[in-house]
Amino acid sequence: MTHSTRTGKRERLAGAAARVLHEQGVEKTTLADIARAADVPVGNVYYYFKTKDQLVEAAIQEHGRHLDTMIETMERLGTPQERLKALLRGWVGESDLTARYGCPTGTLAAELDKRDDGLDRAIAEVMGRLLDWVEGQFAAMGRADARELAVALFAAYQGVALLTNTFRDPGLMRAEGRRLERWIDSL
Repeated sequence: MTHSTRTGKRERLAGAAARVLHEQGVEKTTLADIARAADVPVGNVYYYFKTKDQLVEAAIQEHGRHLDTMIETMERLGTPQERLKALLRGWVGESDLTARYGCPTGTLAAELDKRDDGLDRAIAEVMGRLLDWVEGQFAAMGRADARELAVALFAAYQGVALLTNTFRDPGLMRAEGRRLERWIDSL
């Protein structure tokens, strides 16, 4: 097996772990579920990950990679307002998925918070990076209250993600996204 084949399977397993954990939750998900979703024989999973917790950690890293790609794309936009609205549109674009399973990162954070193994801190670090980036956008707008605004935006999204999932209504997220865009324009 070549290095690139090993890397490819490992990446497929990490991506599948992020998806399956989002859809089923940590406790219900088995290594076999992730192997099936990654199209990797279940026996091969142990070559890459010795425990389910290692796969959960890989899923968290996958969330981090997705965040890095998203931020890199948004950084190409001209103004902080455009970048923040692009973030909102990205969230709203996932409203159907959120209605079914909740926010991918938020639901994982809530689930891992019930454990005492350090994985809760790893997902908090990923969420913290996004919060810091959002704060940076508000600071670039000249706002002295950038951290408070970042927390307000993040809290509004997490709250509407919970409601969207609870009521299985993606329209809630779309409406809140429009409201938050108007809010950003008003600042």
